[in-house]
This record gives sequence, structure tokens and C-alpha cells, in this order.
Amino acid sequence: MPRSEIVTLLPVPPRQVFDACLDVEAHTRSMAASGERAVGGTTRGGLTLGQTVTFQARHFGLTWKLTARITAWDPPRSFVDEQTAGPFRHWRHEHRFEPDGAGGTRMTDIIDFASPLGPLGRLADAAVLGRYMPRLIRSRNAYLTAHL
Repeated sequence: MPRSEIVTLLPVPPRQVFDACLDVEAHTRSMAASGERAVGGTTRGGLTLGQTVTFQARHFGLTWKLTARITAWDPPRSFVDEQTAGPFRHWRHEHRFEPDGAGGTRMTDIIDFASPLGPLGRLADAAVLGRYMPRLIRSRNAYLTAHL
């Protein structure tokens, strides 16, 4: 199962980054390149423990839907979202926020996922998604860095 760990430094306090990462509208703005939008569950404002959101976006020329639930929530230190319905066999995204000692935040995204379809899914993960998913998260984080 592919696992990616992406570290991003942001010039604002952890609470501000924590809240921005849970804000549905901020998320959709950060993913505008894929036309992502919230189409179900909590579609506006901030998510909290137990809430779900369904996003629809276009990747690889296809429209996908993914429903995620906030399964762990420890403000302002961390939260986890996990797929409850969507294209992956498994999707778990842990978000960690630590003070950087200079008034900013060291944000760590830990992503574990697996595609369906057994050997074909493992091939897709190794050949494409293992690089694509971290690039997508880095793009989202660049948006956050520029807008916080």
C-alpha cells in the first residue's frame, strides 16, 4: 500500500492551519484545477469529528466522487479523514500540525491508500498514483501557504 509523508512549513500558527484544512470551501478553492466541489454531506464551513463530505472532481479525464469522514480530531494538533465511499480500496489521510518555534506551523500530511482491482490496482499505484497523490497534496499545500 503506497504511503506518502509530505512536510510543509506555513508562516501562521497551528490553529489557523488546522481550521483552514478542515474548511470545505477552502479545500475546494485549493483544488480548483481539478474542478473539485463539495456535493454531499457537509458542503460549507468547517468539519468536525464524525462529519462527512463528498467531493466530486475530475482526474485523469474522469469524474470521481469520494466521501470522507473525520475519524480522529485533536485540535489544533491533528485530524484524520478516511474514505467511506469512492474510488479507492483504502484511503486514510492524517494531518499533523506542530509549532515550528518561530510562530509558524510544521504541517505533515501522511497518506495511505490502495486502489481496487488487486494486481492492476497495485500496478496503477506504483506506476501513477504513488507520484500523483503527493503532487496533488503539495499543490493544495502551496495554495494554503499563499492564502494563509
